[in-house]
Amino acid sequence: MTSPELNLLPFADLGLEAPLLKTIAKQGYITPTPIQSKVIPLVLSGRDVMGLAQTGTGKTAAFGLPLTQQLLNAEHKPASKCVRALVLAPTRELVCQIADNMRDFVKGTPLSVNMVVGGASIQNQCKALARGSDVLIATPGRLLDLIKRKAVVLDKTQYLVLDEADQMLDLGFIHDLRRIAQLIGGARQTLLFSATMPKQISELSRAYLTDAVRVEMAPPGQAADKIRQSVHFMKQEDKANVLKVSLLEHPEDLSLVFARTKHGAEALMKKLVAAGFDAASIHGNKSHAQRSRVIRDFKDSKVKILVATDVAARGIDIPGVKYVYNYDLPHIAENYVHRIGRTARAGRKGHAISLCCGAEISFLRDIEKLMGIRIKVASGDEPQAETPVGQGAKGRKRPNRSGARRRQPNEDRTRAKTSGRKKASGKRKSSGPSKTHSAA
Repeated sequence: MTSPELNLLPFADLGLEAPLLKTIAKQGYITPTPIQSKVIPLVLSGRDVMGLAQTGTGKTAAFGLPLTQQLLNAEHKPASKCVRALVLAPTRELVCQIADNMRDFVKGTPLSVNMVVGGASIQNQCKALARGSDVLIATPGRLLDLIKRKAVVLDKTQYLVLDEADQMLDLGFIHDLRRIAQLIGGARQTLLFSATMPKQISELSRAYLTDAVRVEMAPPGQAADKIRQSVHFMKQEDKANVLKVSLLEHPEDLSLVFARTKHGAEALMKKLVAAGFDAASIHGNKSHAQRSRVIRDFKDSKVKILVATDVAARGIDIPGVKYVYNYDLPHIAENYVHRIGRTARAGRKGHAISLCCGAEISFLRDIEKLMGIRIKVASGDEPQAETPVGQGAKGRKRPNRSGARRRQPNEDRTRAKTSGRKKASGKRKSSGPSKTHSAA
């Protein structure tokens, strides 16, 4: 794979045609981001692409705009149950976000955009797919369910996009991806996007991409330049009060608070509401409708504080988020990068504030090692390292980086359990965070 030297060009010079340019101009697209400038011409030329870029850099438009133009130029409608372009993403939130953007791109055209995720009516999804889809955005598990029901076929699919491929591997989707790819008949153009570059992404690229161009906008693990990062050291029992004090300092700003577990996120949200804060929560125990409603209210500033697990670390694209709090530091360093990537979006400035107790020192050091920086200490003295949160006396359990299946923060959890346990049987006692501290 090679990465050609390409100048950063305005949208009008990237090969996009006038009707699409007019549509996106009305939506505020004026100057392309670096990844858009590099990827759009490559996609229009028919090349396979592996794009590595931070969250919030405009990856959806980088593949969505050229796909829209290619579909329009083909001038034919999809047959019943067929899909012309398939976009796979790991979580419901990210699927919804991509679908919203794609619908904006195809406004005023005959192109159809459908989305399928778990937690929504599968009967309604079957009806929508029966008419055929120019673009289908899906989570892998629900797509396979629909394929089994013969509600959708992929033998005429010409474009395949894998978005947030590293997270799909983390969530155990590798076997689902292979099954889906085998169902796509004939030649296809494949685009793979990832914010980090674990070993499995290289292996995945070799299996799915043909003579691909690698476009890398920033070293994996690097956060956006406009995020001001800081850490406060304290005891675990002091975190809630410190968070409340900080939230009171900027009551009108949107704040996203990350907790480690579903139950922890819900309990923290209730504490904040009891203290008079306008807060809501989002995690794996919420239905698709509940999660969609909460994100909509947060985006519209009806709710100022959103408490979430890592289910929201990549599916929320709300430029107004100014503060991201790591109430609990993540076990996996890469998740920190995705969490704080929810702020400083669309060129804005943002703040990432971490509350760190003694049991989380090792997590903090892993994060700093990944990012190649020392995070500024805003208050407190570094406590003595303790046994990491959720780990027994035997010491720290390393996170599962093998791509094996694990508990998931989305609708495909049952599928992951079944095959993951078979694969791990007899090899190791544990393949990741304990059940009690699932990040879902």
